[in-house]
Amino acid sequence: MAEAPPPPQEVADRVFANVRLLLLCVTGVLQFGLCLPPLLVHDHAPTAWLAYAAFSAVVLLCAVWVAPRRPLPTPVVALGVVVVLASSVTATSALPDGGHFQAPHWSFGLVGWHLLLLLLDRVPLLLCAFAAHVVDSVVQFVLADLPKRVEIGAAGAVLLSVTSFQLAILWITRVLHRSSRQAAEAAAEQERAATRVALARQSELDLRAGFAGQLGATLPLLADLADGVLDPRDPDTRLRCSLAATQLRRLFAENDDVPDPLVHEVTACVDVAERRGVAVSLAVSGAAVPVPKDVRRELTGPVAVALSAARERARVSLLRTGGEVRVAVVADAGVRVVAQSPRVEVECGTYGEHTRMEARWRSE
Repeated sequence: MAEAPPPPQEVADRVFANVRLLLLCVTGVLQFGLCLPPLLVHDHAPTAWLAYAAFSAVVLLCAVWVAPRRPLPTPVVALGVVVVLASSVTATSALPDGGHFQAPHWSFGLVGWHLLLLLLDRVPLLLCAFAAHVVDSVVQFVLADLPKRVEIGAAGAVLLSVTSFQLAILWITRVLHRSSRQAAEAAAEQERAATRVALARQSELDLRAGFAGQLGATLPLLADLADGVLDPRDPDTRLRCSLAATQLRRLFAENDDVPDPLVHEVTACVDVAERRGVAVSLAVSGAAVPVPKDVRRELTGPVAVALSAARERARVSLLRTGGEVRVAVVADAGVRVVAQSPRVEVECGTYGEHTRMEARWRSE
C-alpha cells in the first residue's frame, strides 16, 4: 500500500527549515570569514569586539535548533533579535571616522543575514527589524559628520544593494513556501481522490458480489418457473418466490445511503410482506447504533424468512441498547429459522400456527 503524502503544512515548514540551514551556513561564513578581517585591519573602538562576540553567540545559539532542522523557539527568536539590533547599534557606533557604509563597516550587511536567520517565517517582524536596522545605520551616518554628496551616493548604493539582495532572499523563500504548500495540497487532494475511487470500486465489487450471490439462488427458481418445472399455484413455490422477492428487496435497501440502515432494511422486508396483503406492525425502540453491513444481513435474514412465510398477520420489533441489537418477528406461519453465523444468535419457536423468531447481536 502506498504511503500517504505528508500534510501540506509539514511540507511547507520543511522549506523554512532547509532555507534556514542555508542561511546559517551563509551567516557563519560571513561572520567568521569576511567580517573578521575588517575588524582586525581597521581601528575600531573596543566595543566592536563585544558586538562581534554577541553576533557569534547568536549564530552558535541558532545552530542548536537549525542544524537538526527544528523550528526556533519564540524566546530564542526574541532574545536573538534584541541582541542583534543592540549589537548593530554598538558596532556602528564603534566605527572609525569615515567608516560608515565603507570597508570598516563590517556589521551592516551581517545584521540582515542574522535577522533573516531569526525571523524568516515572521515576515512583518522581519521587515520592522530591517527598517530599525537601516534607520539606525543612516542616523548614525548622518550624525557622525556632515556627509558629502559622494559619500551619500556611495552609502545609498551600499544600502540598496545589500538590503535588496536580502529582501530578494526573503521573497524567494516565500514563493518556495507557497509553491510547496500548493503542491502538497494538490498531492493530498489527488491521494484523497484516488482513495475515493478505490473505495467506490470496492463498493461496486461488493455490490456485484452481493447481487451475484443473491441472484445465484433466484435464477434457478426463475428457470424452473419458465420451464414449467414448478407450479406457480403450489404453496411451496409461492413461498420460495416470496422469500426471493423479500431477499432482493432487502439487498437493494442494503446499499441505500440512509441515516439508519438497519431500520431501512427491516422496513424493506416489511414492505414486501405488506404488498402480499400481510398486515405487519413494526415497532422500533432505542437509538441507532452502528451495525456492520454483514451483521445487518445476518440480522435481517431470519426476518425475511419469517415474513415471506406469513399468511395474514405479523409483528416485527427492533430493540437496540448500548451493547445489543434484537430483531424479533411473530408471524402466523409454521416456518423454522436457524442461525447462519456464530455472531448472530437466533431463537425460533412454534406455538400452534404462529412462529416466534428472535435474532440477537451483541456489539461488545
